[in-house]
Amino acid sequence: MVLIFIDIAEDGNVKKSSLEALTYGAQLAKQLGVEAQGVVLAPATEDLSALGKYGVSKIHQVKNDSLKYFDAQVYAKVLAQAVEQSGATVVVFSNNTDGKAVAPRLSARLKAGLVAGAVALPETSNGFAVKKSVFSGKAFANVNITTPVKIISLNPNAFKIEEGTGTAEVVELNATVDAPKVKVTAVKKQSGEVPLAEAEIVVSGGRGLKGPENWGILEDLARELHAGLACSRPVADAHWRPHNEHVGQTGGAIAPNLYIAVGISGAIQHLAGVNRSKVIVVINKDAEAPFFKAADYGIVGDLFEVLPKFTEAVKQLK
Repeated sequence: MVLIFIDIAEDGNVKKSSLEALTYGAQLAKQLGVEAQGVVLAPATEDLSALGKYGVSKIHQVKNDSLKYFDAQVYAKVLAQAVEQSGATVVVFSNNTDGKAVAPRLSARLKAGLVAGAVALPETSNGFAVKKSVFSGKAFANVNITTPVKIISLNPNAFKIEEGTGTAEVVELNATVDAPKVKVTAVKKQSGEVPLAEAEIVVSGGRGLKGPENWGILEDLARELHAGLACSRPVADAHWRPHNEHVGQTGGAIAPNLYIAVGISGAIQHLAGVNRSKVIVVINKDAEAPFFKAADYGIVGDLFEVLPKFTEAVKQLK
């Protein structure tokens, strides 16, 4: 059986990356000729039975107040019990922040092989080889898992979400839940119209904007596109923008369908965090900027002239 970890956002809804994991896990289960099931630990507000349309037949839900706030050690112990009780031989995560924290801990508990950053379904005709990205997305490797229980974490936006019909049976899973060692005393949410990790479109700015006072033209475009806002490291270091918007090798790694880089030169450290984007658009007045080599589309021009026209064109199309 394939067991998929369903990550719940703070608003109680299933994260988009988990919908991708559900589709991936369901297709893997079909490939192996077994059943696909899901497991939910955090409190959820949406109807979990509706997740059956992504190919799972059953959802195991653990109801415990100690799971309200994410704790990787607590989650790993509970998931180990879920694997044991369900008889799962493959566990699927999204390779997002939560998945990166829990999957290795679960791997250690179960002595299970783990492939993090999978980009395709495993090759199972001769073993269990999983294709994953390596070297910050510059290459791929096929890793064979030979342990009885196998763990895969899927790169966000690497697998298309597919909806079908059907509903899932939601059952309560009885598990021992330890009290978290870390006590959450307050939660301060970052403001922003679109969460960066879940954004289909991301508009990002660099030093070319010359200062935080010019960020309004970027925000106007992001608003029209219903996009997330991001920035390069020098911008965050200069405190022009909050650090949670920093994307790159030392910041967040994202994989939107469309990434628009404005006034960013495109150093290799920045590319490491955004090169899994499906389409990259670069706006820069320097025709020799390294980012143009990675771009699908490029505009050589002054961003202060280009961006307002870009935004106006989006408005007219809408």
